[in-house]
Amino acid sequence: MDWTRYPRRIAVTGGAGFIGSNLLLSLVPKYPEYLFINIDSLTYAGNLANLKAIETADNYYFEKVNICDFAALRDCFEKYGINAVIHLAAESHVDRSISGPAEFINTNIVGTFNLLELARESGKTGPFRFHHVSTDEVYGSLGETGYFTEESSFRPNSPYSASKASADHLVRAYHKTYGLDVVTTNCSNNYGPLQFPEKLIPLMLRNAVAGLPLPVYGDGMNVRDWLYVADHCQALDLVFHSGIAGKTYAIGGHNEITNLELVKLLCRTLDDLLGGGPRENLIRFVQDRPGHDRRYAIDASRIQKELGWRPEHSFEQGIRETVQWYLDHADWLESCISGEYLQYYARNYHHRTAGST
Repeated sequence: MDWTRYPRRIAVTGGAGFIGSNLLLSLVPKYPEYLFINIDSLTYAGNLANLKAIETADNYYFEKVNICDFAALRDCFEKYGINAVIHLAAESHVDRSISGPAEFINTNIVGTFNLLELARESGKTGPFRFHHVSTDEVYGSLGETGYFTEESSFRPNSPYSASKASADHLVRAYHKTYGLDVVTTNCSNNYGPLQFPEKLIPLMLRNAVAGLPLPVYGDGMNVRDWLYVADHCQALDLVFHSGIAGKTYAIGGHNEITNLELVKLLCRTLDDLLGGGPRENLIRFVQDRPGHDRRYAIDASRIQKELGWRPEHSFEQGIRETVQWYLDHADWLESCISGEYLQYYARNYHHRTAGST
């Protein structure tokens, strides 16, 4: 096939993950003139069933490739003539990074380096945009006041956040040293549909519905700024298209809440929707994890002023929609845990790889 009929041939790394699949579900139908190549190694958190709605779209293809495999990545770049990357592939669970940091170093640092090298190589023959999607955790922990901005110093406190900070520095260096057209976004905690159930909100929802304990680290007073994933995807779309090369954009949801209050809110929402309860009685305080950052909060004024973005969902609206989605998709939630989605992949992944008929 002549891929050059698509002016933009965009590799979305980690496209079968939580944010990546939500992003592709948004972008593939919105931009039929672009070609989207989902590059994902399908680790435990990657789920191709998330993408059933677009798997037969003419402008969407999937490649099972690990970004640490440079040769396989190069084959993808050459096969499709990739001229843009939205880089979301990452190991992202802090607890896992504490117990097994090596995978985080390999994927988040070496994998990012591989992509940057191929982008630099491809950029010699024409325009190439590299959008690196990162996290507010690179900035460390805030006190009771203040906000992270694009100029905040990096002070990562876990192997996960340190690996993402390293990747951020690599991306910046490739812009400064090689002139690569890069943009970086650092977002706050995402929530919404299709999130793997090791994360706080889907984990608590699953346990609460099943009547299982709801484990809360320490005193539960750690504060996070929560961003609805659909709002994040809109911001990524804007930055990819209109962000200024070399700039970083902080993306926050303007929703600061302690972990304990969030769990209580989830319990109250379930009580309202399902009856019974109070599910708050299931809350159990457990030993805090090492290096647990106390507070994150983002000043998102740059992206608002320069690109006109602000979150559309209130926290109450987003949480209620999220709770309802997981209640309506209990089979999806259980399939993630049981591994049924891996069987789905084995049966179906070849359907939309290049060269299939």
